[in-house]
Amino acid sequence: MERKKTAVALGLFDGVHLGHRAVIDAALAQRENGLTATVFTFEPECVLRKSGGSSGYIYTRTEKEILLREQIGVDDIVSPPFEQLCSLSGEEFTREVLSGQLNAAYVCCGDDFRFGRNAACGARELTDYGRRYGFAVEVVSPVEYGGSAVSSSRIRELLQSGDISAANELLGFGYFINAAVTDGNHIGRTIDFPTINQEFAEGQLVPRYGVYSTYTNVGGRVLPSVTNVGVKPTVGGVDRPLAETHIISYSGDLYGKNVDVSFRSFIRPEKRFGSLDELKAQITADIINCSN
Repeated sequence: MERKKTAVALGLFDGVHLGHRAVIDAALAQRENGLTATVFTFEPECVLRKSGGSSGYIYTRTEKEILLREQIGVDDIVSPPFEQLCSLSGEEFTREVLSGQLNAAYVCCGDDFRFGRNAACGARELTDYGRRYGFAVEVVSPVEYGGSAVSSSRIRELLQSGDISAANELLGFGYFINAAVTDGNHIGRTIDFPTINQEFAEGQLVPRYGVYSTYTNVGGRVLPSVTNVGVKPTVGGVDRPLAETHIISYSGDLYGKNVDVSFRSFIRPEKRFGSLDELKAQITADIINCSN
């Protein structure tokens, strides 16, 4: 049986933002020619390697796959360990992976895409190899928004400054986290505001510490919520930053479940309160703020 031919979108796709979507859409458009829309990418930790550890990755592997499969609807995702391929030359990658493994008939990338050992090759070389190995190449121009190119680095800066609204515009979807609910210290229950705790992954970018208006997806129900990102300075005992979310007008046990929390807007910076009563009063005000 003849293997299905593919249209392959190449990229790290950290953030799966509007610029990345343009590359992926080019592959999706080839479905009308009978090709399988495939994304070839690497694990998010490659962002740390690429930046020398100075930039956290926006989305975990799970979050990126949710966007690619459920939101965008690609047919297949191929994401091998970087170590398996980093020693291949550009031509070896083309021959063994694109032509051999993926049976590519059409390949899409951004104009800054690099591949091959030591990132020696770019879009021009890919086009040349495409002619040699029998696939077409489409180099997608950058997407501009607000007078400059949409980029993951630009979105990271917005997230770190708390400008969620602007980040969401460049992402094309609301920034979100999807992580298992972990056990907390249950302080929220004692002040009548039960919360769920979700940890950011090691190496993942953490948005500006503070309180956000959010939506939480609970079993398909999208409910308003308020989320604190940070280290809970009033309560203490938290070393790594986490997202602590109070789901408005919801009661139920979500411990151990993976939950989507989508960020809508930044409300205020994280701060330490003198007492739990002060914290309770502020949470009440935050909930009112979220409802407006």
